[in-house]
Amino acid sequence: MLIREATAGDWPHIWPIWHRIVAAGETYAWDPDTSEEDARALWTNPAKRVYVVEDEGTVVASAYVTPNYGGPAAGIANAGFMVDPDRAGRGTGRALAEHVLAVAADQGYRGMVFNAVVETNPAVRLWTSLGFTVLGTVPDAFDHPRHGRVGLHIMYRAL
Repeated sequence: MLIREATAGDWPHIWPIWHRIVAAGETYAWDPDTSEEDARALWTNPAKRVYVVEDEGTVVASAYVTPNYGGPAAGIANAGFMVDPDRAGRGTGRALAEHVLAVAADQGYRGMVFNAVVETNPAVRLWTSLGFTVLGTVPDAFDHPRHGRVGLHIMYRAL
């Protein structure tokens, strides 16, 4: 498994993962009907550092790191993670998360915040195992296709 910074040529490999996850409507608060052009603008915005995980030459996951706030609060990072659902349970997400946390610390961020983690997302276990805490939950904020209305966690970890 190789984790590296993404290049422009990686987007055609990231898009199918991005589209599958967002279209499922279970873990991201982005419109499931987002176009590929808009998805690319969201994920690869120039303010973000984007990473991919390759396994045997195939992109199987991606993440980005970006400031969550601006100005005097720009030392707090935000990140997004997507792992090919067919790779669940193989350690890809954990390896990518550990890499991104290390990169964020190296970039001088003092902490990382996730603004909207769907409380039914299995990744909540990963984030808590990596030291994130739930600062609060916005109740009934997310309309989950299987669970109905569920909360959105705000999670934080110092770096």
